[in-house]
Amino acid sequence: MSDFSQLIQRAESLLVRLEAFIPSAPSEPDWSAIAWRWQHNKGHGYLEVIPHPHLIQLDDLHNIDQQKAEIVRNTAQFVRGYTANNVLLTGARGTGKSSIVKALLSQFSQDGLRILEIDKQDLTDLPQITALLRNRSERFIVFCDDLSFEVGDAGYKALKVVLDGSMAATSDNILVYATSNRRHLLPEFMAESLETQHLGGEIRPGDTIEEKTSLSDRFGMWLAFYSFDQDEYLAVAAQWLRHYGTSVFDEAARTAALQWSHTRGSRSGRIAYQFARDYAGRKQLAATHSA
Repeated sequence: MSDFSQLIQRAESLLVRLEAFIPSAPSEPDWSAIAWRWQHNKGHGYLEVIPHPHLIQLDDLHNIDQQKAEIVRNTAQFVRGYTANNVLLTGARGTGKSSIVKALLSQFSQDGLRILEIDKQDLTDLPQITALLRNRSERFIVFCDDLSFEVGDAGYKALKVVLDGSMAATSDNILVYATSNRRHLLPEFMAESLETQHLGGEIRPGDTIEEKTSLSDRFGMWLAFYSFDQDEYLAVAAQWLRHYGTSVFDEAARTAALQWSHTRGSRSGRIAYQFARDYAGRKQLAATHSA
């Protein structure tokens, strides 16, 4: 009888330890939020509220007026229940691709727009996410930042299905907005160019190249972003300095802004923003010490 009691105790102890590994059922998402991040816990994916989303204003984004006009128009169609396209934003780093998507929340959250941020390694969960959002009244942008794939990534096919549909229709309250530093989202290799066929005057790309370009083709809208020239960079730097309370953009500030861009090796909105934060902060600190 003593041995039996010990066996029961050991079994109960084992069950307690196993419970830590058993996935718990995900709780109902907090639908009062306007932005979420897709996360995992014990094998379950769930919507984690972003309590303080970065609410950028569209007016704070400069030198990308054409891109702003296009993505705002597409998003306005979407939130009003009209047809709209998935969007791929490509180009140089720091030129406003991610910021312009975040700014849409400031512009359209009162109209029911919501943003769900997802990492590219979690794109295999897109069918689960679509099922979760399909019957909601809100309009959802599934946002994937810095999107690219390596050969064999499972998320590649999952994204293709959501963009282009399968036997099941895609949900009309979900769009995918993605940013990437390159338009072709899979790496291309020199050997693949050898697959190209020349038939008379016609050029036919090989199957591998066709497969790699097919994903970007499934985004109905492409928006390209470019590095700033010097004048554009300085104008954005001056605007951010005004935003941080430094209204005078004199020769000293101009020289400092150019030196900052030289040390970073590029001119972009991100570089101008980072310069302004540093320069304005240094000015404020110097004023405090001299007071």
